[in-house]
Amino acid sequence: MKEIRWQEFLILMYRLFLVYFFYQIARFLFWFFNRDLLKIDSVGDYFKIAYHGTAFDTTAILYVNSVFILLSLIPIIVNSKAGYQKFLFWWYFITNGIAFSFNFGDFVYFRFSQSRLTSSVLSVVEHESNLAKVFLNSTIQNPMVLISFVLCMALWVFLYKRVKVHYRKSQNLVVYFISSILILCGTAVLVVGGIRGDFRHSTRPINLVDANKHVKNPTLANVVLNSVFSFFRTINTNSFKIVHFVDESFIEKEIQPYKHYDRQVESRPNVVIFIVESLGKEYSGAFNKETKIKDYVSYTPFVDSLAQHSLIFTNAFANGRQSIHGMSSVLAGIPSLTDAFTSSPYSNQKIQSIVSVANDLGYDTSFYHGAPNGSMGFLGFGNILGFKHYFGKDEYNNDKDFDGIWSIWDEPFFQYFASNIGKQQPFLSTIFTASSHDPFKIPEQYKGKFKKGPLAIHEPIQYTDMSLKKFFETASKKPWYQNTIFVITADHTNMIHYPEYQKTMNRFAIPLLFYSPNPKYNLQGVNKDFVQQIDIYPTLADLMGYNKPIRSWGRSLVSDKKEPSIIVNSDSIQEQMIIRDFIYTFNGKEVTGIYDNTDLGLANNQINKPKSKQQELDMMKVKAWYQDYMNRVINKKLY
Repeated sequence: MKEIRWQEFLILMYRLFLVYFFYQIARFLFWFFNRDLLKIDSVGDYFKIAYHGTAFDTTAILYVNSVFILLSLIPIIVNSKAGYQKFLFWWYFITNGIAFSFNFGDFVYFRFSQSRLTSSVLSVVEHESNLAKVFLNSTIQNPMVLISFVLCMALWVFLYKRVKVHYRKSQNLVVYFISSILILCGTAVLVVGGIRGDFRHSTRPINLVDANKHVKNPTLANVVLNSVFSFFRTINTNSFKIVHFVDESFIEKEIQPYKHYDRQVESRPNVVIFIVESLGKEYSGAFNKETKIKDYVSYTPFVDSLAQHSLIFTNAFANGRQSIHGMSSVLAGIPSLTDAFTSSPYSNQKIQSIVSVANDLGYDTSFYHGAPNGSMGFLGFGNILGFKHYFGKDEYNNDKDFDGIWSIWDEPFFQYFASNIGKQQPFLSTIFTASSHDPFKIPEQYKGKFKKGPLAIHEPIQYTDMSLKKFFETASKKPWYQNTIFVITADHTNMIHYPEYQKTMNRFAIPLLFYSPNPKYNLQGVNKDFVQQIDIYPTLADLMGYNKPIRSWGRSLVSDKKEPSIIVNSDSIQEQMIIRDFIYTFNGKEVTGIYDNTDLGLANNQINKPKSKQQELDMMKVKAWYQDYMNRVINKKLY
């Protein structure tokens, strides 16, 4: 028995226990830094969440520490020597330190992405050359995150060193090797079971969606999870799978994936689409007149004034969580679910979109983004959609107006946009703005000229709003202006101040505005229906007089036709759909939640209550919509 390496084995358990301990600290800090978004009712509820999170921690910890465990147990005689233990020390802290930092990055990233870190972030950053500057600015803006990480790591190193392996020479190598191999084999079984989350052969490995089993409010699943688990579990995964729930006839009747409008137009309108970075509905007064928020403050005076002469939708939702999701949703009518279409293996296919519709009608089509060409993946996806022209920082060709991190400042780039479009008519031009992106800077000459708000984003939102005003002042003098339809919306939401917008569904709440100086388009009024980004494409196709069928899960918002409306987005763990009076959550196999459409915080799940006929039909529609989406994406039927 003396030859069995009990000391090394027990100290290995201690070292792994430290990893668990600090993952729980990271979980608490993640909740603490985002406690305004992640409401937990009681201390008891928190401890239940932390307890269930241990299963996800186990998978993450074993992913990262498998090699360390092997190196600690493999029988090579020198294991207990000081030099080998020093090597293990560095291996342990380099691997665990890097993985542990993922959780701390999520303290900030979660506020923007509304989900835990996943491997999809790799496709977001692959085209960016400014990551070091972004990281530095984020660190400066959030110093307590870095300080917390350093303190945790310092305490971790201190506790690790408190318990040391003392050198012990083996006298019986046969017993040493046999016992070591037996312990190693037993540990390997435990590691495999821990990574899977279960030892039963019939059970699939735990995934992100399993976190929802342990919470009543789906948002709190993010506290159950940890960022290492969500990142590694989504590497090389593909949630795009063919499913079959209903017959095609049900899809044709209840989902209607093809729309057909027969509007007759005398002269085709020009179209200008503003996709405004991070312009959440929360920031704009025109869209909050009925939210009854105490002491509400608007940060978009120009948009508010333009809204008085526009058709606006006060209950509009984004279909994704990131900028590239906004591009696919607004222009191609393709929402992003648990995994984004734009970062999937299926994104490079022929896609019908408002761009292809415009090209078919003889429009001159162009896309503008003031960042370095290729940033955000816009250039690549723009080519897939078929834009005839792309104008970025390279074409602008004046680095004096560069903000130093992301792009050309909005004000000069908007003027460049106004002067460059309209050389051929009719035209459809899209501009994706940038100045309201983190790190939320404004040009030096405007420091102190905008009112300070409680959020860092409030100043750059006002700067972008002012830039919009100056764009319209310039555009109104152009010969193409009078026959142009303007759309203003957001790619996604961002920082939140008012509790109303901390609600799960309202984290996708964005403004949607259609304006034209030409009264013949009749784009005026306030519409309170639930609408979404993917409605923009069919609405514009209708207004442009495109009389052929279009593939669209959205609907024209100016048509008299009664078409099905299913509002779709995802929290990256499961899908969320609004159908008539209810909100449904769906995990790819079954409906997991039913909520009143007024319950935007998803607080009262009615899934276990008796279902009405409407709810039964809606639940089939949820599955039918998902089936059609997967079929069209995977089998390349997006045209």
